[in-house]
Amino acid sequence: MKQRIITALFLAPLAIAGIFLLPLKFFMLFTAVIFLLGSKEWASFVNPKSVSSPILYIFGFVLAITLLLLPIGQLWTAEGVNPLIHYGLIGAAIWWFVSLVLVVTYPKSAAWARSKSIKALFGLLTLIPFFWAMVTLRSVNIHHDFYYGGALLLFVFSLVWAADSGAYFCGRAFGKHKLAPNVSPGKTIEGFVGGVVSAMVVAFVGSILLDITEDKMALFFVASLITTLVSALGDLSESIFKREAGLKDSGNLLPGHGGILDRIDSLTAAVPVFALTYLLWLN
Repeated sequence: MKQRIITALFLAPLAIAGIFLLPLKFFMLFTAVIFLLGSKEWASFVNPKSVSSPILYIFGFVLAITLLLLPIGQLWTAEGVNPLIHYGLIGAAIWWFVSLVLVVTYPKSAAWARSKSIKALFGLLTLIPFFWAMVTLRSVNIHHDFYYGGALLLFVFSLVWAADSGAYFCGRAFGKHKLAPNVSPGKTIEGFVGGVVSAMVVAFVGSILLDITEDKMALFFVASLITTLVSALGDLSESIFKREAGLKDSGNLLPGHGGILDRIDSLTAAVPVFALTYLLWLN
């Protein structure tokens, strides 16, 4: 726990500084580094016995293609977000619905684990939308208010951090009933509820700080609740891939925390889903 706290005290300010201080082009580069580190770890899900995998290069190539198709200056049009982003986020929402089915039906649904191609595809469906959702949210109203998009991203991060912390402490104090015993035996329903309640407290504070108008307040809380619920799904989904690969952690880059994917698993689901709800309901 001491090492986890020390690492978190280093990572949190780094993440906040990256969100608020970097110009959009450098923020995109910052996020691309996270994407590539996550891709390297996903390669161990695809083939845990290989120290050298083409997955990293494949993922990097796919990211490069999307950057060519959607340069940074074309994220937004006069009508709103670029249609490629819009439909990409809808695709991400569909993927997370599929992921929910995989989690609920696991291990009966684990036939996909025999295919390296399918596991690699699942990785792309997880990481590519996460990259573009991060950049899209950060760029919201950037020409009128440089920090507003950063505030949106920090809000999503805070929802996830509150849900994780609330689930951990409530689970330890009150946890009796398993949430998904076949996927992650340590998680409990009581912890999950505690995490949701903690996140809703953050949503209440966020509604004030983000100056959400009264006519959109209900939609804001619904979007926050959906984001919180899907963040737990991101965690459980990664647990399936680690379990199938026989891994405890996705990596060892972060002392006390494991790998990059162990830290962003909830965010890979939460950021795209919040971005979609924001564009549909709140923008």
